[in-house]
Amino acid sequence: MLNASQTIKDLEQKFWQSIVDQDADTAIGLLTEPALMVSSHGAMKFSHEDYRRMATQGPMVLKSFELSDMQVVFPNDTTAVLTYHARQTMVERGKTHGGTTQDVNDTSTWVQTDGEWKCAAHTETPAQRVSH
Repeated sequence: MLNASQTIKDLEQKFWQSIVDQDADTAIGLLTEPALMVSSHGAMKFSHEDYRRMATQGPMVLKSFELSDMQVVFPNDTTAVLTYHARQTMVERGKTHGGTTQDVNDTSTWVQTDGEWKCAAHTETPAQRVSH
């Protein structure tokens, strides 16, 4: 499952990069329809068009990200659950400077349908900052 684990990690990176690039089509291509998300904004089920609206009209945009501590388990051959830490910098739509950097712990559940992996559910929990 080593190659499969790397595939899931690469897909998660691709999804995050599509958000930075504001490439809703790439992101939608990686999502089931509908998909689920849980964040500080609550729990939601959303369609591809709902995602496109969020991606193109939301008040904040992702400027940069760094993913670390990625762990993948496969409960079966067509399901992957990925956990990781993310550091993300968000700015108000239309602005290029400033913004807020957040540390979060995330989980994504990927399912394989017709040979393609798609993200069905994503959760995000604020992480406590650890000082060294």
